[in-house]
Amino acid sequence: MEKLNELVEYALSSASVFKNHNVFSLDYIPYNLPAREKQVWELTIHFRPLLIDPGGSSVRVVAVGKPGTGKTVTLRKFGEVFAQKVRERGVRAFYTHINCYRQRSLYLVLTEIARQLNLNIPNRGLSSQEVFRMVHQHLEKRNLHLIVTLDEFDHFISNVLPEDVYFLVRVYDELNVDTKRIHYLFVVKDLASLSSLDPSIKEHILKSIVEFKPYTSSELYEILKERAKEAFRPGAVEDDAISLIANTHGADKGGSGNARVALEVFELAGKIADTEGAPVVTVEHAKKANAQISSDLSNIMQYIKGLDLHHLAIVKALISLNKKQGADVFPIGVVEREYQYVAKEIGIEPRKHTQLYEYIKMLRSVGLITTRQSGKGIRGRSTLISLAVPIESEIIDKEIKKRSEP
Repeated sequence: MEKLNELVEYALSSASVFKNHNVFSLDYIPYNLPAREKQVWELTIHFRPLLIDPGGSSVRVVAVGKPGTGKTVTLRKFGEVFAQKVRERGVRAFYTHINCYRQRSLYLVLTEIARQLNLNIPNRGLSSQEVFRMVHQHLEKRNLHLIVTLDEFDHFISNVLPEDVYFLVRVYDELNVDTKRIHYLFVVKDLASLSSLDPSIKEHILKSIVEFKPYTSSELYEILKERAKEAFRPGAVEDDAISLIANTHGADKGGSGNARVALEVFELAGKIADTEGAPVVTVEHAKKANAQISSDLSNIMQYIKGLDLHHLAIVKALISLNKKQGADVFPIGVVEREYQYVAKEIGIEPRKHTQLYEYIKMLRSVGLITTRQSGKGIRGRSTLISLAVPIESEIIDKEIKKRSEP
């Protein structure tokens, strides 16, 4: 026990390369937003009517981009700054950010808006429409304008009835009010997730779009460099270590362009340096961190080598659909048709639906794909399929070629 106490004491007292771990928290909002100035400019232009003609229209903007492209952090920062700037110009504005993965119903979204406005909702069961009226009356009494970001809006669409989406998006078509006080930012991974919406809803949403593209290596370098100033002690990180991480994950160098993953690697590199008692985060620490973060993918690559041609054809079908449609999730019927095309292309006889479903279950069990049931907003019930990890088509083509060789 004595040695254990000494060990813990020594570890707690030892020097660290870090000065602020919170900088790597998912909730952290940096002071600067490298490589996202263009998006902030576009958002400001779209929401400028709120200042020029307050309440004359309800602003609706779609922010679209893959995970890790800075959507959430940019919108939080924009909302905070924009609301402050318009208040300074005499328009009372309030920004609220709702995560639709957590708040998956119209009622939960509206009660969360009320909570962030410090509006007390009675415990008795109220309808969504009643909660909305209370929110709107609250805004009217205080002459407030509300900017609502609905993050992960694609989850909301897949979990609610079409009429709930209609109510949220087109509520001012139903309400006879002179001043429109609620304005929306809809956040989605891709525009294909809006394809199931009624045309009358889509036309209201898709007028203004702000795109968040995957980060390039130079953009990631800028982000990591800024974060290093806040997270690490002066001189505690080699510039080459930052460059290695940025080049590994930059979209222009074959990476995902996901800043979240790059930051996760950066933090882990610092922890490895601390574990080794090193005073500086080096390239070697960055390499070790990259290897650990990518270990799950490496394991999955081993599974790929053991797949037969039909399994590979399903994976290739999903990659092909992703490229053709720009979406990540597909109904099983769509996957089956693409699989049949791929199977014939590589010279094998496509299996029937029952066998195909067994293949899909196997691919899910090893972590290559994910499946879920379609939500209430989609007509009928269907299994939705997506790749669980990014897989390059060249890898699958190489394995198919190996199996096809005599």
